[in-house]
Amino acid sequence: MINYIIRRLFIAMFTLVGITVVTFCITRLAPGDPAMAMTAGVQDPKASAAAYEQLRERWGLDKPIYMQYFSWVKGMAVLDFGESMSSDSRPVIDKIRPRLWPTMSLALLAIGLSLSLSIPIGIWSAAKQNSYFDTITSTVLYALYSVPSYVMAVPLILLLGVKWDILPFQGMMSDNYDTLSTMDQLIDIVKHYAMITFCFSYGAWAYYARFVRQNMLEVVRQDYIRTARAKGVQEFNIILKHAFRNTLIPIVTLLGLILPEIIGGSVILEVMFNWPGIGRLFFDSMMQRDYTTIMAISTSTAVLVLVGTLISDLSYVLVDPRVSYE
Repeated sequence: MINYIIRRLFIAMFTLVGITVVTFCITRLAPGDPAMAMTAGVQDPKASAAAYEQLRERWGLDKPIYMQYFSWVKGMAVLDFGESMSSDSRPVIDKIRPRLWPTMSLALLAIGLSLSLSIPIGIWSAAKQNSYFDTITSTVLYALYSVPSYVMAVPLILLLGVKWDILPFQGMMSDNYDTLSTMDQLIDIVKHYAMITFCFSYGAWAYYARFVRQNMLEVVRQDYIRTARAKGVQEFNIILKHAFRNTLIPIVTLLGLILPEIIGGSVILEVMFNWPGIGRLFFDSMMQRDYTTIMAISTSTAVLVLVGTLISDLSYVLVDPRVSYE
């Protein structure tokens, strides 16, 4: 097991280097730069040109791209994300830190909601194949999965947020949050989380429910399931203790990628809901050409994907005793 983990970490390091090289080159070769964005409003051409050159020298943008990359890697080696290339010039870590909880809380809620709904629905649909429940849920889940989250967000905002004024759709809390009682504050937070959490989770909920159903149907056709039924084992025990346990093996493969997938796909929704998370910060950094913040967020997401993949592979041992990494 230890040797396997070491090999995977070694491969992950090379993969991460490749990801950072590609991301670094794309951000640097894109039109415009943060110095240009900072000096665009200066009216005096001479002052604008002087400020532009000073900012490029300060941020090292006047150096060749390979030197910029090695300078960035040197800082990342000691977990120094650098200084933000925006108007506030704060350390990148200070910009990212307050944005972590809004995005991570959404991701955890979306994961919990997706799994708590998709697994029971998938199991029941497989157990009641071709029933009314299976037909209706299959139709609804296919419809949900086919609609992108940002498309679903538009009618929800217009109906629930604007027309009927049932749920808020801007930020994490209301402007008068500090004046509310403890119970009202809790209700206010729940209302703000409701729409965006649904938009985050319904696609994964629909996909995993269909995934669980399909794998359950393949498992229940196996000979050992027919043997268990022939021996008179209760259907409840067959489904949960025998069929579902073997269905967990392919599910584990996907579970390791849920968190980075949700965080990586949060940009559009966080902008639409004005959510103060990592996705909104990434979008603002792209608009400002804030290279250091873009690289920090991109690298963190890549690390999450690599770590999630490793955890899902190691989890095979827990759900399938036949798997060994010795």
